[in-house]
Amino acid sequence: RNVFVGTVTVVNSGDEPKTLPPATYTNTTIDLTAAPGAGALRVAAVKTSPSAGQKPGTSGLRKKTKVFMDGLYLHNFVQAVFTAVKQCGSDIENETLVIGGDGRYYNPEATQVILKIAAANGVKRFWIGQHGLFSTPAASAVVRERGPSYMKAFGAFILSASHNPGGPDEDFGIKYNCENGGPSPEKMTDLIYEGTTKIDKVMMCPDFPTIDLGECGTTRVDARDGSGACVVEVIDAVYDHVSLLKKCFDFDAIKALLARPEFSFVYDSMHGVQGPYAQAVFVDELGAPSSSLMNATPKDDFNGGHADPNLTYAKELVARMGLDKTGEPIATAAEPPALGAAADRDADRN
Repeated sequence: RNVFVGTVTVVNSGDEPKTLPPATYTNTTIDLTAAPGAGALRVAAVKTSPSAGQKPGTSGLRKKTKVFMDGLYLHNFVQAVFTAVKQCGSDIENETLVIGGDGRYYNPEATQVILKIAAANGVKRFWIGQHGLFSTPAASAVVRERGPSYMKAFGAFILSASHNPGGPDEDFGIKYNCENGGPSPEKMTDLIYEGTTKIDKVMMCPDFPTIDLGECGTTRVDARDGSGACVVEVIDAVYDHVSLLKKCFDFDAIKALLARPEFSFVYDSMHGVQGPYAQAVFVDELGAPSSSLMNATPKDDFNGGHADPNLTYAKELVARMGLDKTGEPIATAAEPPALGAAADRDADRN
């Protein structure tokens, strides 16, 4: 701590706040102008003004991608979330923020923006899905299940517009899930919206480094003056979700079903985020052949498709099951599988 005795004057002619080293200062003038600042954790208040139409629903905020990419539109919403979260009493300085999404266009860039704003608002620990990916159920599992308890998550940003098309000319979305892993209640969304209508500044750490989302690992970001630190952990996006599923379902019984010679199935991830989870569950855990999986590689534009698992948009799966878009049988070159299923982009609907 600092102790001032007599007349003590502190001077800082620099362009950022400085930290006074703990000591007893007696009748002196202290010039911090040349002292190191916070560096990567330097907080800047970026002037802004409200963006119209930022009222979130239980599924968050969805707009065209270019709207989110324009100016401080995304920044305003994220700052409004942190303002609301603090008002609701979440312990953001001691708990963990989860970030991930369905892999659509602009997800990686949005993740980096959230990190800069979160650090400036006091968040000190992050769990981010590898490649910036988390299905909505997987993000919920991480919030609820991942430990140890002193690191528990206070909430999650999920970057998804559900089954809406993705790409630079299509849709983007963001939602905040609370400490129970579920969507924000109306009280929270009302506070967020109120914040978006009054916002005049966004708190950011503009020099926060870009985090490599492609590799699992931990990055520690220290303030240059030793005043604080953030820890960003890129984690396996699949592990916690699969571990929870194994507690909920009898994997041995399912594995026995899949091994029966008369049973076959196909699962269509529609180039959404579900692909890695389908690989982990059906192939790696349950021993199904990889040929059981369709469109299992996530793509930021759904491969040009519309990842809505219905007769109209899941047409590859529907055709493989021997049906047309009205559900009527059609001729197929091979016997259709016994079971077919598909997931939407963020894998919260089949």
